[in-house]
Amino acid sequence: MPPPLPPLLGAGRAPDQSGDTAPADSADSAPDESGAYDVALDDAELRTARTALAQGRRQAARSLLLHTGDDWDRRGHRLTVLAQEPYAVAWARDWLLAEPGSADAAALSALARVHRALRGKEDPDRAREACATAAALAPADPTPWLGLLRLARTLGPEREVLGVFAELRRRHPEHHHAHHLLLARLAERPAGGRGAEAHEVYDVAELAAAEAPADSPLAVLPVVAYAERYRVLAATGLAPADPAASGHWSGPRARRILRACFDWWLEWEHDEHPRRHIDLNHLAFALSCAGRPAEAAALFQRIGRHATPAPWSYAHRDPRASFHEARARALNGMVR
Repeated sequence: MPPPLPPLLGAGRAPDQSGDTAPADSADSAPDESGAYDVALDDAELRTARTALAQGRRQAARSLLLHTGDDWDRRGHRLTVLAQEPYAVAWARDWLLAEPGSADAAALSALARVHRALRGKEDPDRAREACATAAALAPADPTPWLGLLRLARTLGPEREVLGVFAELRRRHPEHHHAHHLLLARLAERPAGGRGAEAHEVYDVAELAAAEAPADSPLAVLPVVAYAERYRVLAATGLAPADPAASGHWSGPRARRILRACFDWWLEWEHDEHPRRHIDLNHLAFALSCAGRPAEAAALFQRIGRHATPAPWSYAHRDPRASFHEARARALNGMVR
């Protein structure tokens, strides 16, 4: 059993709900001609299965999920992406008719209904029921709870967010997507008169990173927390819309976190983690905003064409323009 997170007190919601750092629900998440902003990231097997599913052929998706097994981060990533296909609910229903009791089909149905509910096209209670059904079929699988957490993060009260996160974390203490969702919600709490670098979302992120194994991608959570807090400050007019001019990453805590997270990346980079490009984009964003072009350039080179909408879209900026501008500054600064 993982050690509990500290008590999380307070309440409040910011008007900008773009903090689900899985870019699934952003209108800007459609891939461009280079493949950037594709929510599948660099998972070629997932892209193949998604294409087949879009053509009405589910065998590739069935095989993909079977071979994913209990790699929970990868399973959550793959199901979240497949669930965004327009006819995923119908395909999952047909799959369940062909294979009653299939945990994979039930999980796809649940996450597809969650995706629709977050877009206002499905009753959230029906999505919750589908997640509960999927969870009952596979009690050890955190993925149905990921669906519930995505719903709670946007539509539920904070006690629901914390309760669902606790259930998910009990099944997979290092769940990458779940921690990002939690930080996005906690970043929306009011500061309560604390200093700029004293918000509790930073405390939670640093604690989770410290409790994770040394090679865990959760080491990057403190950088994610800073991006999410900037999103809230910019959305509420408390920070400039230009993140590089905001000074948000100039404080001693931010500088310490950036140094530690970049050093972690140099030592422990995980080429195999399914969501690593989300971490890379957060690191590149933070280093760009902090005026550290050489380090940012190394990250941009590693990102390649796998740009993600978040955090480049924060403060209602165009993510493509923001990404390309920051990359150009970093690469130009490196050659000077």
